[in-house]
This record gives sequence, C-alpha cells and structure tokens, in this order.
Amino acid sequence: MATLIYCPICGHMFGQRREGGRLRQACPNCGYVHYVNPVPAVGLLIEMDGGLVLICRGQAPHKGEWTLPSGFIEADESAEDAAVREAEEETGLKTEIIELAGVNSFPEGPPTSGIIIFFRLRPVGGELRGGDDATEARVFQPHELPVLPFRTHREAVAQWLEQRQRQTGEMQAIPRKPRRRPFLIRPAEAADADEIMGLLALIPANRDLPQEAWQEIRWRFRESNGFEIFVAEANQQPPLIIGFITLSIVRTLTEGRGFISDMAVLPTYQRRGVGAALLEAALQAAERHNLSYIQVNAERANERARAFYAALGFSEDTVMRLRLR
Repeated sequence: MATLIYCPICGHMFGQRREGGRLRQACPNCGYVHYVNPVPAVGLLIEMDGGLVLICRGQAPHKGEWTLPSGFIEADESAEDAAVREAEEETGLKTEIIELAGVNSFPEGPPTSGIIIFFRLRPVGGELRGGDDATEARVFQPHELPVLPFRTHREAVAQWLEQRQRQTGEMQAIPRKPRRRPFLIRPAEAADADEIMGLLALIPANRDLPQEAWQEIRWRFRESNGFEIFVAEANQQPPLIIGFITLSIVRTLTEGRGFISDMAVLPTYQRRGVGAALLEAALQAAERHNLSYIQVNAERANERARAFYAALGFSEDTVMRLRLR
C-alpha cells in the first residue's frame, strides 16, 4: 500500500489521525483524511461446450498460469459492462450475462485489496482466442480444470462445480445412508504449501508481513518440526483446500501443551462446519500426544473466531485455554 507524503487537496505535509477506529493518513491543515478502500473487479465464468473458459496469463502475477478471465472495473462503466468487455478483450468472445454468480473479496491482494464480482456468461459470437494480457484461451471440462492460483477464482470455480453437480444429479445422496461431509480433513503435504500460504494471508495479523517473513514461514513449513498441520479439502475435482489449522507442540519436563496460532477457512466456506472439523482434528492430535492444555492466541483472532473458540469451551482471555486432562 503506497503512503502519501503530501495532501492531494492543499499540498500540506500529511500527518496521522484516528478515524473510524483506525489510524489513517490525514492533513492537519485542511482536514482531508486519506481512506484506502478496496478496488472493484469482475471475474468471469464463461460456460462453453460443457466446460469453463480459462486464460493463460501473459503478465505477473502468476504469468504462464491458467485463471478465470478477470479485470478491474473502469470508473465510467458498470460491473456488467466490465464483465462483457473483459470477456471480449481476454477471450475474443462476445458474451451475454446469465446471472450474478457471487461476490468475494481479496484483502490479501495481489497487488492491492479488492472486491471481485463474479458473473456467469455464455458466448453469443466471436472466436475463442487469447487477447490483451492473455496469451491463450481454451475450454476446460470440469474433470480437467487445473488448480487456479488466485484464491477467489478457486472459490468461484468450486461453487460453480457444486451448483453444476446439484443440477446434473452427479452427487445425489444415496437413500437411507447418511450424507457424506462435503470435505475431508487430512494432514498437510508438501504440495499444499502454496494454498496454505494463501490461507495464511487471510489472517489479519499476517497482512503486513515483509517478504522475508513469508520466506521464513515457507521454510518452517518444509521443516515441520514441533507442529502438525491439518487441511480441509473439498470433495471435488480438481481438489481445493478450503481451510487449515496448525497445532504447535511444546513440552516441559512435567507436561505438554498445544498452541494454535494459525487457522483459516476460505470466506465462502465459513459457517459450514469446516472450522469445527479442523479443531476436532487438532484436539485428536493433542490427545495422541498426551497434551494437558490447548492454548489459542486470541490477539490474532477476530471477534467471530474468538466467539467460535469460546463456544467450544476455551476460556475468554488474551490467551484462550482449554484443559484436556
């Protein structure tokens, strides 16, 4: 996030003032307050030949990787106009909007905080080809969709697949048998590193970490000494990691304690039992290690997370604690 030096209204040197519960850049001369708000963007789920149109990015970030067509909304156009424009620029297709597919946000970037509006579209003309900052465009069938690099795109595709499965009956429940949970909990693997790093960026306390700190986190993930990581993975193809939890283990001569500092669930999968299932996996691991307590650093948790832990029996304090034995 860029820091301004001079006020854009009167040219006086900026100071700081607390406004709306946050310390913000403000002008002591004319009173102007510089608010840094998320930028609006559109993401496109273009349905074609039974699959989705993806583009291969020609520019950073994630140059050379497949993503949904997307782009920022211009100041003089509506979100719908931006969706149709971006579709033609990046895929060569003239499209019409079927419906609004969802709204998500990416406070973690890159490169800046934003809100992304997803639309379902269908082609009505044009020729499929890569254009603008896309080097290639092609249709991927549901079973061959790659794991997309942007978290919001992964969530949008996961929701599209879920809706498609409901409509086609591919995942109809078998009568008289309990419904299968739509995700599984498993220990993290080395290949999960990138998705876990993306989830870590969702935790507000991690938003301003320097690049060196992220490199150190990646190194600790590879070493994985003294802690266990569990991920929640949606039951779909391609697989999607929708949440994770880290249990750090500390032992003294007389007892062992577990510490949970990092836990995150993708926003569109919250309130679906994912967090409770992850915590259950961490508690089972704590039992296996004969730990006496589980502690949670409440200062890193938001209000909703603190209420979640409190409802499960953790004491309400700066460090929330649950006695196991």
